[in-house]
Amino acid sequence: MTTWLGFFLAMASLLMLSQKNLGFAMLVGAAILGVLTIPEHFLSVVWLAVTNPSTVLLTVIVGMIPIIGGTLKASGQMDNLVNNMRVGKRAFLMLSPALVGLLPMPGGALLSAPLIDRVGEHLSNQRKAVLNVWFRHVLYLVYPISPDLIVSAQAAQLDVYESIPYLVPVLLLSLSLGYFFFLRDAQGKMDYRDKFSARGLMLPLTALLAAPVLDISIKTLSVLPIEEAATLMGVSASLLIALAVDRKSLRKLSSVVLEARPWDFGLAMIGIMVFLNVFSSSGIPQLIENTGITVELLFVAGFLLGFGTGRIITPAGIIFPIFLTKFGAMPFPTFAIMYFAVFLGYVVTPVHPCVSFSVESFKTDIKDYFKAVLPPALIALFSSFFVLCAMNLW
Repeated sequence: MTTWLGFFLAMASLLMLSQKNLGFAMLVGAAILGVLTIPEHFLSVVWLAVTNPSTVLLTVIVGMIPIIGGTLKASGQMDNLVNNMRVGKRAFLMLSPALVGLLPMPGGALLSAPLIDRVGEHLSNQRKAVLNVWFRHVLYLVYPISPDLIVSAQAAQLDVYESIPYLVPVLLLSLSLGYFFFLRDAQGKMDYRDKFSARGLMLPLTALLAAPVLDISIKTLSVLPIEEAATLMGVSASLLIALAVDRKSLRKLSSVVLEARPWDFGLAMIGIMVFLNVFSSSGIPQLIENTGITVELLFVAGFLLGFGTGRIITPAGIIFPIFLTKFGAMPFPTFAIMYFAVFLGYVVTPVHPCVSFSVESFKTDIKDYFKAVLPPALIALFSSFFVLCAMNLW
C-alpha cells in the first residue's frame, strides 16, 4: 500500500511542479517515491544516478544546446538563414518556424511569429497562430539533438538515431496534415528584400547540422568508450561554429547564457535520470506487472499528459518506464507512435507557452486556435492509435 501511495504522490507532485521547473519536479517526485518505498537505499540510488558518466555527459549536452540557439539568435544568423532560403511562400511558411524551432530558446515562438506575419499577410490571424506552433515543433520528431527526443529515447532505453527512421512516417503525416489544413490555399510569391547570400545561408546551417553529423560519424567509428562523448563533441563543435560566425557573440555570451537558462535543461536531465533510477528500485515495476494496463491505455495517457503538462519530457519520464516494466523492451515502432501521442498533446494544449505566445502575437483567442488545430491533431491521433492497435493485434 505504501508503495502505491508513494507512486501516486510522486506523480501528483511531478505534474503540479513541472509547470514551474521540470528538473526540480522530477527530483521532488523521486524524493517522495524513494523515501516512501526505499528509504534505506534512496541516497545510494540517487548517487549512482548522478555520478553515472552517461548522465553527466547528457546533462552537459542538453545544457549546451539552448546556448547554440541563443548565440545564433543574438548574432542574427537565424534571421540570415531564413532570409536566404529562397523558397516559395508555402515552403517558407513551413520552414521558417521549423528552422527557428530547431534549437530550444525561451519564447522562441516570438521569433518566428513576425516572419509568418510578414509573409502570410493574406491568412487569418487564427491560421497564422496555428502555423507558428504546428511547424515550429514538427522537426522535434526527428532532430537528433532535440533535448525532448534525447531524453525520451533515454527513458525508453533506445538509441536516438535508430529511432529516427520509425519517426519519419509520423513526421510526414504531420507535414501533410499541416499543409492540407493550413497552407494549401496560401497564394502568391515570396518578395525577398535583400540579395541572396550563400554565406548567410551556409554558416548558420553548418552550425545547426555540425552536431548531428559529427555525432553519428564518430559513433559509427566506435572509437569512444561512452557513446554520449560523441554527442558532446558534436554539440561542442556546433557551439564553436556559432560563436566563430560572429566574433561579437563572445562579448554577448554571458547575456545569451542568462537568457537561454541552460541550467534548467541540465537539471531536467539529472532529474529524469534520478527519477528513473528510483522508479526502477522502488518496487513499483513489480506491482505494475500485475496490473491490467495496456499499450493502448499508455498511448492515451501519453496524449493526456502531453496536454496536461505542456511538455514532452515529463510524460516520457512516466509512460516509457511503465511500458518497459510491464512489457519489456520497447519496439521502435511503438516508441515512435507513443512519442507522437505525447507530441500531439504538447502541440494542442494552451499550457504550452508557444501556444499562448502565438495566440497573443496574432491577436486571436484560444477558442479559435482550438478550432483550427484540433481537426489535424485528432486525425493524426486516431490514425496513429489505429496503427498501434493493428500492430498489437498482428
